[in-house]
Amino acid sequence: MERGMIATRCDPRPVVRTGRDRPGRFDRQLGIPGFGPAAQERLLRATVLVAGIGGVGGAAATYLGAAGVGRLVLVHPGVLEEPDLNRQTLMRPEWIGGSRVACAEQTLRAHHPGVEIVGYDRELAELPELGSLVAEADVVVDARHNFPDRYLLNDLCVATRTPAVIAAMNATEGNLLVVEPGSPCLRCVFTEGDPAWQPLGFTVLGAVSGLAGCLAATEAIKIIAGFGEPASGRLLQYDLWDLDFRSLRVRPDPTCPTCARPVPGAAEPRS
Repeated sequence: MERGMIATRCDPRPVVRTGRDRPGRFDRQLGIPGFGPAAQERLLRATVLVAGIGGVGGAAATYLGAAGVGRLVLVHPGVLEEPDLNRQTLMRPEWIGGSRVACAEQTLRAHHPGVEIVGYDRELAELPELGSLVAEADVVVDARHNFPDRYLLNDLCVATRTPAVIAAMNATEGNLLVVEPGSPCLRCVFTEGDPAWQPLGFTVLGAVSGLAGCLAATEAIKIIAGFGEPASGRLLQYDLWDLDFRSLRVRPDPTCPTCARPVPGAAEPRS
């Protein structure tokens, strides 16, 4: 299989845009204080780039689609393997060996037919259009599993002034960081990420990855819809082993190579 923009193993169906024709689909959220038709319209017009469509990114994509985000761009390389099934709820056992992005597309289209979905079965660093995809997104959800990918997304988001929601988990622990223009970026908070870290075989409790993805989706929805208080400038750390949650204020690093000085080629601030 040649990797690239894909429509392969899981045979994704054509998009049928029905979100606007079924307003009752969103009745339960339209009644939330601070939410309303204008917020829902912003979601319908929005694009979210989800980098990583495993346990964390899959849960995030599921609830972004359920909330009515109009367009999801999914980026994830490789095929589904049996150990993925303890957490990746967009997948099915009979799809083992098939492209994870294609399988995720098929499930999301079936559940949320009003959502436009574009998938790339590519490594982030090998995707020539990544910069433009980040710039076109209203929010980026970073659900990748290694620092090189996370730093790459962080630097592009800072350069294009695109908000990012960064979610990570391991075993029963999780982290969530929201980066908006002017707030501390990933490099401010995690300056010693090991570029060689590849956590293949790392321990995962599936429900913890689902929580990480749901938290990321919630923050992305708040940013797009303009309600609530996004956790910008805060690092949420939690351990479900003993249900311990901590929200820590983070500060900009004055020596940060990404956000402490103008980034060459940075876009003008968004209106």
